[in-house]
Amino acid sequence: DLLQNTCTFFNISSYYFILLGGGGEGATAREVLRHTSVTECIMADIDPVVCQAAKDHLQQWHQGAFEDSRMTLIIDDAKKILESYPDGYFDAVILDLSDPLDYGPCYTLYATEFYNLCIQKLSANGVFVTQAGPASVHACTDCFTAIHTTLKQVFPYVSAYATHIPSFTNLWGFHLALTSTETFEFDQKSDKDALLVERLKDSSLLRHYDSETHQNMFKLPKYIRKHLAEEKRIICEDTP
Repeated sequence: DLLQNTCTFFNISSYYFILLGGGGEGATAREVLRHTSVTECIMADIDPVVCQAAKDHLQQWHQGAFEDSRMTLIIDDAKKILESYPDGYFDAVILDLSDPLDYGPCYTLYATEFYNLCIQKLSANGVFVTQAGPASVHACTDCFTAIHTTLKQVFPYVSAYATHIPSFTNLWGFHLALTSTETFEFDQKSDKDALLVERLKDSSLLRHYDSETHQNMFKLPKYIRKHLAEEKRIICEDTP
């Protein structure tokens, strides 16, 4: 729910067309499809074995997302799929990918070239969200801070956030970016739980995320803010 429902608090009225990169276990798609306004969710994942295994054995994770009529699973590279759609098509691009490891399967999907493609394919009031690796005191500079700096080369507004992920036993980082700052409300202190009630099929199913949790996630520790401010690296395809 951290990747999709965070978008609600930036008060865009509706999300109709969503591209989900990765997320083979189906849990991120589950959260996308909780939003009643979603018309179409295109999920691009490169590993058919993982997707099928999750569909068969992780029902408690995907909760039927693969069978939702609004969901289309495409086994292919997310960049290739994104390139096939017209400019401005998607209201949100959500990336639930593995970390940008050297020569890994998706390190180019953290580069400026790909982020320029994302902003091109997003609508005028589009939202981009990505997982960004560990944000702990000893690991936040592995990739989290560099992803933030890279996104700032492309998007007019970028905000970092983090929360503890029990399965990783670590503080984990995320970034949210906007194609425009003109039509969004940025008051993170206001109580927007009413938006979750309005826009989700059943907001009571959220076990972690609400207005108070949102505020906490965006209040980053001092050491993270320091490293974000000092980071100079920019990720490009030829300098991953």
